[in-house]
Amino acid sequence: MTVSQVSEPSDYRNAVGAIMARGVEWEIDPTLDRVRDLVDVLGEPQRAYPVIHIAGTNGKSSTARLVEALLRERGLRTGLYTSPELTTLRERIAIDGEPITEERFVEAYEDVLPFVQLVDGKHATPLSFFEVLTAMAFAAFADAPVDVAVVEAGMGGAWDATNVADGAVAVVTPIGLDHTRYLGDTLAEIAGEKAGIIKTGSVTVLAQQPVEAAEVLLRRVVEVGGTAAREGIEYGVLGRDVAVGGQQLRLQGLHGVYDEVFLPLFGDHQASNAATALAAVEAFASGAPTRGEANLEAATRIAPGESYLGGAEGQLDPALVRSGFAKSASPGRLEVVRTGPTVLLDAAHNPAGMAATVATVTESFGFTRLAGVLAIAADKDVVGVLDQLEPVLAELVVTRNSSPRSMPPEELAEIAEGVFGPERVHVAQRLDDAIDRAIGFAEETGEYRGAGVLITGSVVTAGDARTLLRVTEGR
Repeated sequence: MTVSQVSEPSDYRNAVGAIMARGVEWEIDPTLDRVRDLVDVLGEPQRAYPVIHIAGTNGKSSTARLVEALLRERGLRTGLYTSPELTTLRERIAIDGEPITEERFVEAYEDVLPFVQLVDGKHATPLSFFEVLTAMAFAAFADAPVDVAVVEAGMGGAWDATNVADGAVAVVTPIGLDHTRYLGDTLAEIAGEKAGIIKTGSVTVLAQQPVEAAEVLLRRVVEVGGTAAREGIEYGVLGRDVAVGGQQLRLQGLHGVYDEVFLPLFGDHQASNAATALAAVEAFASGAPTRGEANLEAATRIAPGESYLGGAEGQLDPALVRSGFAKSASPGRLEVVRTGPTVLLDAAHNPAGMAATVATVTESFGFTRLAGVLAIAADKDVVGVLDQLEPVLAELVVTRNSSPRSMPPEELAEIAEGVFGPERVHVAQRLDDAIDRAIGFAEETGEYRGAGVLITGSVVTAGDARTLLRVTEGR
């Protein structure tokens, strides 16, 4: 088996290749100058619709998908920009819940290319891969046109290319230590970067945060005259029960309580993501500017600097909340891709994310024997991730994924043996071989219902495994 996408037409592959060849912005020069110039000559497409902007360390993509599902269920035409992709670059740009087609992707690239070349000529450093893709998304959403765009920051917030948009609602998911080389090595420093998406007059929805991060984020809200809605204070999860295929929730929103909400995602962290998504949509519905409104001063009716004060008048239709969440999905986030034995894909790549994954696997699946496959980037806290996995895995197969940043299997094995012991660690040079070996370890019990395989360590790992296991493309 291979991970290549042989069915893609040559013009799409050429467009993807040209974009990817530009490199990542944090290895060039972190600045918004280039992308601001680009959206300026494009006519500022990011201002053609209101934006819900999402940053954070863990849970960004899941929260973005949940926000988009609720908005679409309310009858709005949506744009969704997420990163990174699982299998194909066009997944990052979705309209009405579906990735744009290969043909539309090529059209979007060709539409912006003359302006990209113009801006390249003005700067010593060309536009990066992510800057070009972000401009393509903003332009595609304006062309659609969408009623609202849900935009996930790529990394950080202050200098992230997506930050040329001014979110009517800013959402900050839980912050942890990740990308420390670029964002800082303390929670306060990282929170300072993420806080850059909080703009004047906006409503900021804050998921549960470490104290150091919360202080920075709330200070930013006050500085810009915004309004904060905090998980555990203004909104949150009132109750949750494990259910077949997910969980049953009781949620406190900003404007009311929502009972009997089925979420087809697993874990306490996904329940929190759902509550945060609900609060974001309530805040948006209560005061976000309409398409074409120039500024964000009208984005909220609450006094600047205060906490969000809700009321039943702004409650969403509970039936739409239930149906929207029931239809939601988050591919690559504890996604069940086969049974007998159960195979789970998860994109966790830092200790906090892996802790949530392990807690969810323990709560929701009850495996009697669980084998793991790990392929992870060399710049991650590998020991921290392994420490989380060790108590729940009977055997661990270490391998590599298709990213050039993937840690070599031999190096990963040496580190893993220090955590697991050498007898429980196995090396495979290819991900497909690693999956086969892990399935074999899981099947040693002969009890398929109690056996499982967890494939994790990176979004790239989850995406590669999806391709190898021939999972139907998700939203």
